Amino acid sequence: MKKKHKIKVGISVGDLSGIGIEIVLKSFEDNRMLDFCTPVIFASSKMISHHKKILNIDTNIHGIDSLNKIVPQKVNLLNVWKEIVDVEIGRPSKNSGEYALLSLEKAVQALKNEQIDVLVTAPIDKHNIQSDTFQFKGHTEFLEEHLEGESLMILMSDELRVGLITGHIPIKEVAAAISPELIAKKAQIMYDSLVQDLGIPKPKIAVLGLNPHCGDQGVIGTEDDDIVRPAIEEIQKKGQLVYGPYAADSFFGNENYKSFDGVLAMYHDQGLAPFKTLAFGKGVNFTAGLNRIRTSPDHGTAFEIAGKGKAEFSSFKEAVFTAIRLFKNREEHIFLNENKLQPQKEKKTQYSK
Repeated sequence: MKKKHKIKVGISVGDLSGIGIEIVLKSFEDNRMLDFCTPVIFASSKMISHHKKILNIDTNIHGIDSLNKIVPQKVNLLNVWKEIVDVEIGRPSKNSGEYALLSLEKAVQALKNEQIDVLVTAPIDKHNIQSDTFQFKGHTEFLEEHLEGESLMILMSDELRVGLITGHIPIKEVAAAISPELIAKKAQIMYDSLVQDLGIPKPKIAVLGLNPHCGDQGVIGTEDDDIVRPAIEEIQKKGQLVYGPYAADSFFGNENYKSFDGVLAMYHDQGLAPFKTLAFGKGVNFTAGLNRIRTSPDHGTAFEIAGKGKAEFSSFKEAVFTAIRLFKNREEHIFLNENKLQPQKEKKTQYSK
C-alpha cells in the first residue's frame, strides 16, 4: 500500500456562471474539511475573489502557481489562468464554458499525472462547453477518452446505487443500443467497482427491464425476453449474483432496491428520476470503471439561483467524502490482492509417503 498521506482532492469549478464556485467555496468554508483532505482548486485567484465578494463567503484560499507547491491544511488554488474573464453570474456564455473546459482539462491532466489523487467536478453546461477539444455529451465521456478503462455512470447514496447501461443518448436510440454484450460489459464494471471501490465481496445486482412491465411476454415489446433475460442468464453462469429483469415502475416504490447492492437501469431517466426523487441533495455521481477516481454532485449548474447565495452544497461535500472513501477502498483492495498469503507447501518428513 502506498505511503499514507492526506488525500489530494482536485476540483474543477464547472461553468463560471453557474453555482460551481459557490458550492466549492461553501464546502471548504468549514476548516474541519482540511482534516480529511488537501483540496486543490483549478481556476484563477481573480475569478475566485470575484465570487467570494459577490456571495460574501469568507473561505481562506492559498494561491499556488505550481502543483509542486501544494500546502496541506490549506485550500489550494492553482492559477490556471491570470486574465480577467468577462462573465455574468447566472448567464451562461461562450466565455463561461471555455474557462470551465480549461479548468477541467488542467485538473484531468493532473489526475493522469498523479499530482492529485482524486477529482471532484462541479457542474458544466453541456452546450457552451462544446469546442474543438470538447465534443462530448458530458464529463463521463470526456473522462473515458482521457483516462484508462471503460466507464459506467453510477449515482450513489447510502442506500442506493444506480448504474446506467446507456448514458447520454436520445430515448429513441435506447432500444437499438441495448445488446447482450453491452449489458454484460456494464454489469461487469458495476460488479468490479462494488468489489474494489466499495469493499462488497459478493455484490448482488438488479437489472431493470427495458419495456413497461418487462414487455408482458412480448405484448409490449420483445427486447426483455429476447435480449435482457438471456444476457442475465449468461452472466449468472459466471457465478455472479445478477438478477432480473425487474419492472422499473414498481421496483423503487416497493423498495426492492434495498435488497441489492447495485441497480442497472437501461437508460438515463429510468435510473436517475427515481434516484433523485429518493436521494436528491445526498447523492453523488461516480464514474466507475476508470483507473482514476472521479465524483461530482447530483445536480446541474442551476443558473437560475447562481450568484444569489442560495446554492445547497451538501451534495458537493458528499462528493468530496465519497471520492476519499473510494480512493482508500481501492488502494486497500489493490494492496490486499498484491499481498495475498500464499498457501504453504507441505513439508516432507521421513514419515511422508
